[in-house]
Amino acid sequence: DRDRIMKKCETLPYALTGAQRRVLCEALKDMREPAAMARLVQGDVGSGKTVVALLCAYAAALAGRQTAFMAPTEILARQHYRNAQAFFDGTGVSVALLTGGMPEPEKKAAAGRIVRGEADVIVGTHALIQEGVSFHALGLAVTDEQHRFGVMQRAALEEKGEMCDVLVMSATP
Repeated sequence: DRDRIMKKCETLPYALTGAQRRVLCEALKDMREPAAMARLVQGDVGSGKTVVALLCAYAAALAGRQTAFMAPTEILARQHYRNAQAFFDGTGVSVALLTGGMPEPEKKAAAGRIVRGEADVIVGTHALIQEGVSFHALGLAVTDEQHRFGVMQRAALEEKGEMCDVLVMSATP
């Protein structure tokens, strides 16, 4: 699967920086360990934290695990959703969106896809940690702008999976 991830890197419209490659390799190594990963990726806005997270999500999907990608606002969640759709286009990895602002029938449909394992990468807001949202096989929890969430909220997301790897991203030191 490492080869497929590296091939995916080659399809990007830019080359990963040395730091991005190093962080990605460290995270992928952690994800292969029997203990759950707990990793903070910190960098300026535009430094490539999201592409590293998406590549980790790809690794999780290749291993048959889902990724929950939680953002603090609906606007940011929708932006990550569009980026993830474009990123995973042609890979066979399916992406779903779940936010509090979605109409109830759409939320129900998304929750159904998630619990049945029909969505590999689920991007959303706090809606991801609501009661009634269950995952088929959550293996990676990514939190963007982690400082905008409380410890309990981040823990609630991790607890939706078993031995869930955790990647938190922050632009603030």
